[in-house]
Amino acid sequence: MLPGAETSEAGPAARAGRALVRAPGPRLAEGIVTHAARRPVDVALAARQHEAYAAALRSAGWRVRAVAEADDQPDAVFIEDALVVCGDVAVVGRSGDERRRGELPGAERAARELGLRVERIEEPGTLDGGDVLQVGDTVYAGRGARTNEEGICQLARLLGGRRVVPVDTAGCLHLKSAMTALPGGMLIGMPEMVDTAVLPYLRVPREPAGAHVVVLGPDHVLMAASAPRTAARLAADGLRVTSVDISEFEALDGCVTCLSVLVP
Repeated sequence: MLPGAETSEAGPAARAGRALVRAPGPRLAEGIVTHAARRPVDVALAARQHEAYAAALRSAGWRVRAVAEADDQPDAVFIEDALVVCGDVAVVGRSGDERRRGELPGAERAARELGLRVERIEEPGTLDGGDVLQVGDTVYAGRGARTNEEGICQLARLLGGRRVVPVDTAGCLHLKSAMTALPGGMLIGMPEMVDTAVLPYLRVPREPAGAHVVVLGPDHVLMAASAPRTAARLAADGLRVTSVDISEFEALDGCVTCLSVLVP
């Protein structure tokens, strides 16, 4: 798919939203690993998995838009970290890991092409989009290795009226490595990785990968195939669950949220 091209297989329940994705590059196997056990990454398999991930978004009615590739940036496929989109504002992050800052220009161009108002996290602030979880009018911001207090303060100013709640994290790469939100706003995640004192009720998944949920619609979620027990539980609760295999990205500390930026 060419950068900027959009594809959709929307049906009757189609959403008007767009999903930004960036294809994995040839250096993917060199990606940064912080918490996962380093193992070989099959780049060809990763490309197929990414295509299936994008297809799942299209099938749910999202218009998939390709961000310009950044083949010299091994972790560029994890597009979520580059941008935080809230309403008509796109905040370009500034990772606490300097090796990832080369990913930002292409993501910023994509945001401008969508007509979003672009703002930036400035030095000495640091912020990865994977540390930002939006639930209604509340924004939870993970404070850890990639995102600092100054970055969170800048984010709060840029997002105006949103309530921003800092959440200390431990033993995980990003806040959304530890917790996400289900349709309706209930949080699901691993309590040992986040400061639960600042959170409402946190539902515990049946396996760690079950903490990672992308809300595709009012009763529809996307999850990794590595969380079958949590997926079964959520399906029993009445949610429609789409599972995708992202094993090669999980080997690089990735999860289902990392691979897209949804722009409702």
